[in-house]
Amino acid sequence: MEAYRDQYATIFNNGRGIVLVGISADADTTLAAWARESSFPMLFASDTTGAVGTAYGAFDPAHRMDDRSLYVIDKDGKVAYTARPFRALSAASYKELEDALDRIAPLPADTTN
Repeated sequence: MEAYRDQYATIFNNGRGIVLVGISADADTTLAAWARESSFPMLFASDTTGAVGTAYGAFDPAHRMDDRSLYVIDKDGKVAYTARPFRALSAASYKELEDALDRIAPLPADTTN
């Protein structure tokens, strides 16, 4: 998630009308402390039962954890982009994500000219 945090301003244009939510099987108190300590600009949600992860095929019940899947949900509530797994340390993964976001939620045209 640190890599997301570090790429947030560039890829998400400090929002871009997109809400980024990291979902984890960790307890809400653990996620809240981690988010606060690491200054994350995104939201976190706790899925201790694995229900959300299971619905998206990302939960591993044997290890009680989610994999590193990334889903972009469009404004109509549909999955518009999927990276399974998302390779957080790969520059190519962020470029693919940025390209997908440009298609789904394009930045406004530069109006300074």
